[in-house]
Amino acid sequence: MTSTIKTAAMLAIGDELLSGRTKDKNIGHLADLLTVAGIDLKEVRIVSDEEDAIVEALNALRSKYTYVFTSGGIGPTHDDITADAVSKAFGAPCLHDPDAMKLLGDMYAGRGLEFTEARQRMARMPEGSRHIPNPVSTAPGFIIGNVHVMAGVPQVFQAMMAHVIETLPAGQRVLSRSIACPFGEGDIGTALGAIQKAHPETSIGSYPHFDGRRFSTELIVRARDQAIVDAAAADVEAMIDAIRNEKDAAATRDLGTGEVA
Repeated sequence: MTSTIKTAAMLAIGDELLSGRTKDKNIGHLADLLTVAGIDLKEVRIVSDEEDAIVEALNALRSKYTYVFTSGGIGPTHDDITADAVSKAFGAPCLHDPDAMKLLGDMYAGRGLEFTEARQRMARMPEGSRHIPNPVSTAPGFIIGNVHVMAGVPQVFQAMMAHVIETLPAGQRVLSRSIACPFGEGDIGTALGAIQKAHPETSIGSYPHFDGRRFSTELIVRARDQAIVDAAAADVEAMIDAIRNEKDAAATRDLGTGEVA
């Protein structure tokens, strides 16, 4: 089973993300796409526009996961240094890619605009990279090794990912089952932990809710095999029934003694 499991990480690049000036919209979009493709997004890092920080994070992630996806830092300004950092991480020269230069040159010529030195920066990428098409604003992203480098602008990132996701071998899909639990996490925490330990091939998520009067919890059992999901879900449902019976019995005892909880 493990041979079909694909993992991924995202590296979001930009001072504007860390300062709060820009609110990230790409992480959630990537997570949705990867979930459908059966690829596990395991880690997300956000780093500043500093070459050493980008290189360090990228090298850590690309050695650990099947795929790495980056966003941001491939525009025309002086602080767009992602191409340089990726080149450094791979030990490859950062060059003006001839095909990218033609794409951009033709686009600006068609718009009657000068293909300035700043605009030419968007054609730079590590030697040996492959393009990621950009149907929105032409300037391509690129792929080198297991790293996919894309723009930070959400519309462009999404357009690039629409292409990238079609090129990735799908992993084994994660199956899930949602179980409504009328009790809060304080009531179920210990028993639920024991169930998780008894079913190590599952991931059991606990999502509390408060309606203004009482707590409840949505429990989601995830695994890559339906039988494993069903077995863990059965134990979760048995746990809920046991807690309900215990509370009902306690309420009956209290009524019998004239005590009201």
